[in-house]
Amino acid sequence: MKSSIAPVRWTPPPAPPARNPTGIEVDVVALPGAGPEDTLIDTDGSVLTGLYDGRILRVSADGRTITTLADTGGRPLGLEWLPDGKVLICDANRGLLTLDKDNRVATLLAEIDGRPMRFCNNADVTEDGTIYFTDSSTRFGIDEWMADLLEHSTTGSVYRRTPDGEVTRLASGRGFPNGVALSSDRRTLFWAETAMYALYKLDLTVEGAEPVQLVEIPGLPDNIARGSDGLIWVTVGSPRNAVLDLLLPKHPVLRKIVWALPDALKPKAADIIEIQAYDETGELVQDLRAKHPDFHMPTGVRERDGKVWLGSIGTSSLATFPTPPR
Repeated sequence: MKSSIAPVRWTPPPAPPARNPTGIEVDVVALPGAGPEDTLIDTDGSVLTGLYDGRILRVSADGRTITTLADTGGRPLGLEWLPDGKVLICDANRGLLTLDKDNRVATLLAEIDGRPMRFCNNADVTEDGTIYFTDSSTRFGIDEWMADLLEHSTTGSVYRRTPDGEVTRLASGRGFPNGVALSSDRRTLFWAETAMYALYKLDLTVEGAEPVQLVEIPGLPDNIARGSDGLIWVTVGSPRNAVLDLLLPKHPVLRKIVWALPDALKPKAADIIEIQAYDETGELVQDLRAKHPDFHMPTGVRERDGKVWLGSIGTSSLATFPTPPR
């Protein structure tokens, strides 16, 4: 049964000026399953991703060989390397999991303050194993992510888990916090807030520091990741939706009506691929756009040594392209 929503009024910032992004071509690798939300590059160039049905796949660097590594029994989203060589899995339904070299899945963190995580989403990890991660909503799970955007109740949080297991909430009341990335010196934490159309940063050297908006994104940002080029790569899952922007400041009953509509009539992600990359000061360095019949709604991004891999919660493929010259 569909959850009910209690919409909160919010006035979006004015839409940014029209852009002229650089057009790129992407190659696509078809997968044996849907919803490869994130990507993680291994030392041999192969790519790990998690599917809607819970499987973790390894895709060879050339895209020709695909192997199933494990099944989380949940819905894997963000993937990261841990210092001991294990893979950290942000499972939307099960919390923080690990995948070892023998492809065994174990639970690292399922609850916070006695509450099961509702929407564990994305993470980044320091050299000592400290994990920074997002729980996007306390109201809705992964299968009702659109409800959270329509409701705009900003119940998400950003957390830190130290190697000894201590968990600290760094920011609360956030608008669908999503992708996470650390600065090169590990002194600043960046994250995307999908519902706020923005990237935020937090000074980790100051106890009790407040998040600061770094830059407005021309759409709904999803996962982010710091590349080998030092840039913060950002997936734009969809451009801003004019209908959603119109409804957000209006009487809440209008969004209740939209939520009650059949899925075919709800606002949808545009059929394009948009990727951006920023330096740590918020300067836009790459602004890219592509179209491909088998890929859209990018939600995961990794850059390494001049090659970018993309995941998508809305397709059954990965996409890849060489980094354009700056």
